[in-house]
Amino acid sequence: MAHTITLSVTGMTCNHCVAAVTRALKAVPGVAAADVNLQKKQAVVQGEADAGALVAAVKEEGYEAKVV
Repeated sequence: MAHTITLSVTGMTCNHCVAAVTRALKAVPGVAAADVNLQKKQAVVQGEADAGALVAAVKEEGYEAKVV
């Protein structure tokens, strides 16, 4: 069953950052969709992905993330 995971993402300053985080999240197995919002500094991910894998993918891009 698909679920929604919301991440708080810090370190994003521009649309390039949003694109990088979105790309990283979509590369995680089990992600059906990822919506990253610069103003809210968060990402909403739909699918079956592991929350720890999502946080790790964001950190690998150079940003900080935590599940909210």
